[in-house]
Amino acid sequence: MSLSDNSNVPRLDPWSRLRVHTSARIGLGRVGDGLPTSQLLEFQMAHARARDSVHMPFDAPAVATSLMPLKLPVITVQSAAANRSEFLQRPDYGRKLAPQSEADLVNAANSADANPLFDVVFILADGLSARAVHENGADMLRQTIACLGDDWSIGPLVLAHQARVALGDEIATRLKAKISVVLIGERPGLSSADSLGAYLTFAPKPGCSNAQRNCISNIRPAGFPVGDAAHKLVYLMNEARKNSISGVKLKDNFTARNLVEIMRALPE
Repeated sequence: MSLSDNSNVPRLDPWSRLRVHTSARIGLGRVGDGLPTSQLLEFQMAHARARDSVHMPFDAPAVATSLMPLKLPVITVQSAAANRSEFLQRPDYGRKLAPQSEADLVNAANSADANPLFDVVFILADGLSARAVHENGADMLRQTIACLGDDWSIGPLVLAHQARVALGDEIATRLKAKISVVLIGERPGLSSADSLGAYLTFAPKPGCSNAQRNCISNIRPAGFPVGDAAHKLVYLMNEARKNSISGVKLKDNFTARNLVEIMRALPE
């Protein structure tokens, strides 16, 4: 072998330095016209995790237990979708309450003595990833409530099975809440099966469009950290209540200055 023949010398992967900064699949390489075996197996595992997140049952009792320190009543509801298969095939069913759940919410509202009853109602919904709610939902809710001022009236915490975002409109209407906040499992990606979304709606009612909501997406440790997302949600809630608007009319001008103001407003 001549000194100039370096075909057997290992080559450094020029993509290795970039991969540490992103969970995206970049510079995967190829073997012939296919992926290297290691990358193919990793892709198949990620796909399996995403599918598992979609079909994972929502463990509402465990979530309710993790919310006990908040000392707020918890109501569990079901959408009109009878099971996971129906939920996936009929998105419209996931936007409507089952009759018994509707009655339970009405009874809860009638037991209070104010109208409207609450400034905000929080809904934790399985959506398309119960895993996201199991891993991030309770923490997001605890940190959000911790950042709210004492002048917020908070309704019962609602845990929703087989739920789409718009189910929050029906829930808030039955509880007569001014604002609904839906914390819901987002559609899993191949690198984000635990992604939580937060949807805020002012004056929620059945028939609201997505243009009337504000969304904070990709809430998870490897995405938008829970603490930062909670502070941003509190900012949006305060702005929505102050201006009586949400969605495209409510401009998201959250900055570090807003974070300082939120922290100063917290009780000692």
